[in-house]
This record gives sequence, structure tokens and C-alpha cells, in this order.
Amino acid sequence: MSSSIKVTVIGAGSATFSLALVKDLCLTPGLAGSHVCFMDINAKKAEMVCRLATRYAEELGSQLTFEWSTDRPASLQDANFVINTATVKNEYDARDMREVIDRHGYYYGGEIRVDRYYNLMLMLGIARDMERICPDAWFIMAGNPVFAGTTLVTRETGIKSIGLCHGHYHYRDIAKTIGLDPDKVTFQAPGLNHMIWMTDFLYEGKDAYPLIDEWIATKAEEYWATHVATGTHDVQMSRSAVNQYKLYGLFPIGDTVRHTGWWYHTDKEAKMRWFPPPWGGPDTHEARAVTRSTKDTRIAEMMEGAFDAKTSVVAVFGAQKTREQHVPIIDGLVNNHEGQFQVNVRNEGALAGVAADVAVEVPAIVNAKGVQPLRVKPLPPKVMVNCILPNVLSMERTLLGLKTGDRAQLLLDVLESHHTRSYDQAVAVLEDVLAMPGYEEMAKHYRYPKSL
Repeated sequence: MSSSIKVTVIGAGSATFSLALVKDLCLTPGLAGSHVCFMDINAKKAEMVCRLATRYAEELGSQLTFEWSTDRPASLQDANFVINTATVKNEYDARDMREVIDRHGYYYGGEIRVDRYYNLMLMLGIARDMERICPDAWFIMAGNPVFAGTTLVTRETGIKSIGLCHGHYHYRDIAKTIGLDPDKVTFQAPGLNHMIWMTDFLYEGKDAYPLIDEWIATKAEEYWATHVATGTHDVQMSRSAVNQYKLYGLFPIGDTVRHTGWWYHTDKEAKMRWFPPPWGGPDTHEARAVTRSTKDTRIAEMMEGAFDAKTSVVAVFGAQKTREQHVPIIDGLVNNHEGQFQVNVRNEGALAGVAADVAVEVPAIVNAKGVQPLRVKPLPPKVMVNCILPNVLSMERTLLGLKTGDRAQLLLDVLESHHTRSYDQAVAVLEDVLAMPGYEEMAKHYRYPKSL
């Protein structure tokens, strides 16, 4: 027996994600007959995704139905699940901001992330719309910043909310690199989104951390000398990751590898030392140019395919389920198909040492009773003091600035950057960023409480 639901995707112009979601829905019998609404402020992209989804479902003989919209409140009507994958500022906006920041002596933007205002306000706005329009729906946040966004939404609204990311799957890269079958690995990597640490790594039920140690001792140097990244985010077994393992005693997983340690990012030379060629990790001008080009090419191909009846959508996107968790979690909540997943939720005691109202990334059991986080073993004090708690504090500074509209809080964040060399430099770069075209709303929101 199937359960028909309505899923609304906000930011559906993220076409690869939307089509992966549709594929998983089509291949989940328990959700047959469901309806998907693709909402995006870009009508052309929303229509493209809807056309592709419709054709994909027809080719598979699925009973899913689809619509598209540019009206967010209308798209939320009668929704059971709302998935947000939207990013307000695109790759070209990010490039323009980095160019401004670079002119002030910061390499690749340093650690300055003043543009999170837009995505956080979007997340909060969606949740507040849901309180009015579909208060019983689940809000699944797939767009960044997941950590700050999940914390913000669960503090400020009563909507049932979780954040999802796929970075934890990089434990499979470790297994493959050291010669293990990833499907025979059991792992656990709790922490914060983009800041998770592998506390357990079992192969066929036995501790496999010694196998990582053996690989580091006998094969790592050869790997680093010969490995060429297969993608911009291919950093899981980089020198940086192993260095963090040696420093903190646990292996960093996923984006943790690139978000821990300012010393890995001081300049291009440092990045090429710690991350594999040809880009030196995803956070370089060259890598981001590849990301932009790949996305643009993908969108163009999908746009052409959407309006070409001779193109087989199934042939392009395949007919195998993805590893994304969104649809299995929906299926678990709706049809009581229980499973364990990696989720971002209010802590409430799941991870020791972190406040109850801060979002943590931990394993959880999902079934008809809801999302039930598992209490995990405490992270080592060295990881907590040097990595987890500083990230919590950074997130709290972001949310404090958002709530108060205090521009001084933004300035203090810039001053915290290890790329900042003087107070005047920090003031100048912040003012130039806020003066950029398209950032007027943000500049208006943040004001100094007193003249500085």
C-alpha cells in the first residue's frame, strides 16, 4: 500500500538535486501517487525541472504528478514535506564578492562569510510561512548553512525541522583508498555539520582504524605524490586530513577536512601542499571556476533535454536510487519504514558538551514516531575545545548579528579572520562588501549601534 503526499521543493532550479529527488521518489513504491511542487524564483528553471521530472516519471511508469511555481506561499499549500535547497546568491555573486575581498589582501576571501544573511533569512522565512500555511509539515533543510540554519529555525519556530548533508558518506572514500569494501564498513561520525569526526570505523565488525594507520605509514606518501583529484572536493585522504588525524586523534570526515585549520588556507602554495592537484582543494579561484562551468554546462544540457522529446531522461539520469537520505527519511516517517540516518537536529543531550538548543549532526532512528537522535559517545576533549566549541561560538556570533542587526558583530567576525592584518583593513573590506550591488538589503539590516 502506498501513501500519497505532497513534497514542495524550494530552490528547485538546483536541477541535479531536484531530479535526484524525483528519481528516488519514483523508485519508492510506498510513495506512489505523490505530488511534487517545484518552486523557484526563476520560472524558466522551475519549468525545465518540472518537464524533466514529468517525462522521467512517465518513462518509468510512475504515478507521481508534478507542478511548478514561482509563488512560495502557494507552493506550500497542503505540503507534507518542504525541502529547501535554495541559495540566494549564486556562484557568480560569490565570485564577485571574493574579487572585492581579494583586493583588500585576503586570499580567496579568507574566512569572511558575511553573505550568510540571505540564506538564513530565507530559511527562517520559509519556516514562518509554514507555520501559517502547513504547520504540520516537515521542513528538511538541504541548503547551506545547515548548522546555523537548523539551529535558527528550531529556536525561532515550532516547525518540525531537520538538516541534511551528504558529507558523512566520505567515510567510503577512506575505505576505498585503503582497499576495503565500503559496503562492509560500519562507521559513526558525530559533531556539527561540516565538522564531524569519525569515532568508529569498523570493517566486518572489527576496528579498522589500525588499517588507516598502516596505510598512512606505508602508502600515504606515494598516494600524495601521484594522486590527481577526480573532482574539486576530492580531499578526504589529503595531507590535510591525515594531519588533522594526527593533531586531534580522530579522522575528519567530508567538509571537515577543508573547514578545520586556517594554516591549510593561507595562500595558493599552502593549498597545493595540503590538498591534491590540480586545484588544491575546492576553495581556490581555479576550483570554483570549474564548479561554475560544470553547473552551467549541466543546466544547459538539461534545458535542451527538457524540450527535446527524443531524449530519454531515464538514459541520462539512470534508474538506480541515489544515496541521498531525503526520500528514505520521508518514507520512514510516512510509512514507518524504519532506518538509521545521519541528521542535523537540536541536540537535547545527543552529543555531550553542546547546548541543548544547538543543532548537532548525529545518527538518528527514523520511523512513524519521528526523528529520534541517538546519544553518541562524547568526542575527545581536544576535538571539543579546538574544533567543536569554536564552531559553535562562530555560529552564535552569526545568529547574534542576524538577530540584532549589529554591524559591529560582522566587523568582529572579520577581525577574527587569520587573514586580517589590521583593524582598518577589516573595516574597509566589510564596507566594500556591503556596498556591492545586490547587497542593499543586507547593508540596511546591519547598522552600527554607535559611531565607530
